[in-house]
Amino acid sequence: MIIKHLKLVKLAATPTAVSSVIPDCCNIGVIYRVLVTTNGAVFCGIWAQSQDLFSASGAFFNSAMIVETICILSLLMLCGLRKVALVQQFPLWLQRSLCGITPALIAIAISKLISGYSWLLADLLHTSIVSLSILSASGGMIFQHYFELRARAFSPALGEAKLQALQARIRPHFLFNSINAVLSLIRTEPQRAESALEDLADLFRVLMRDTRGVSSLSEEIQLCRQYLSIEQIRLGDRLKVEWDITHFSEQDIQQAQIASLLLQPLIENAVHHGVEPSEAQSVITIKISRSSDRILIVIENPYHADHESKGNQMALTNIRQRLTLLYDVESDFVAAVEGRQFQVRLSFPFAKMPHQITERDPSIDRRHAKRPN
Repeated sequence: MIIKHLKLVKLAATPTAVSSVIPDCCNIGVIYRVLVTTNGAVFCGIWAQSQDLFSASGAFFNSAMIVETICILSLLMLCGLRKVALVQQFPLWLQRSLCGITPALIAIAISKLISGYSWLLADLLHTSIVSLSILSASGGMIFQHYFELRARAFSPALGEAKLQALQARIRPHFLFNSINAVLSLIRTEPQRAESALEDLADLFRVLMRDTRGVSSLSEEIQLCRQYLSIEQIRLGDRLKVEWDITHFSEQDIQQAQIASLLLQPLIENAVHHGVEPSEAQSVITIKISRSSDRILIVIENPYHADHESKGNQMALTNIRQRLTLLYDVESDFVAAVEGRQFQVRLSFPFAKMPHQITERDPSIDRRHAKRPN
């Protein structure tokens, strides 16, 4: 049974990474950067051709109508194209091309639309239609390249986060204690021992997949429950976990999108720094709620000042960097000591999981469906 399960783990260990080089134009941070930079570049270009600042300002405000229209429509179109590209798995060269073609076509369409009003066209446009389309395409390609380079700049942080997660999950004492705990159950509780080994195998299966991908909230919660069940065997009554999931329907939990391996490292951090240093029972509280279009997660554990370590801060920093990369200014991450509790609060936009992204092994889902609560 265990050998068969390990084969399934090996087959599921390297799923195709879900990625897109089209910027997330639905993100407020991306919209803000594009609009500010574009308007700044247009103003500087007009100012360079004007006699003074006053005339440049007047010409800029006249041009702003068409500039803003092209920018906003391009952002809306690329926002939808990115979602299609993720689902249909467009090749990267096509995604990059779309970032230039889309603004160019929109610029041409708008220019043609107002071409019947020659006075309006002359007043709003300080360049020809061909030049405007070329400038729009160039701007789109420049922004695409910038955001792609920005994502690559965060790659070392993602690699470090994955390495830290790997080192944390395969800590020698964690494996040693977990295996010893399972061995102690083999004769007395063989079914529980088998379930613990399956949970341990699942942890490694998820660990080996690309952390840049996304998974559903239900999968992340299931992974955390598996991890906690292993820790429960070795920590016993010292570990108590309280789950509080509110304002979420069962369908929302199945469909909600979350970064892979985002929640489990935070819970592992809470166990390592909040439960292990104490001989008494320690409570870890995990609160997950939805407020309008945002997901709020709060994790609390007892605070032991004498057990504070640099590794704790590194783990939290890695999570913060991943949230910044994935959600930009729309994410929020706070870690602080509240009385005798250490609290981590994070929030990010609610987004539904594309069906094609779900790559969970169906045999594992059937096994958990049969497992008693």
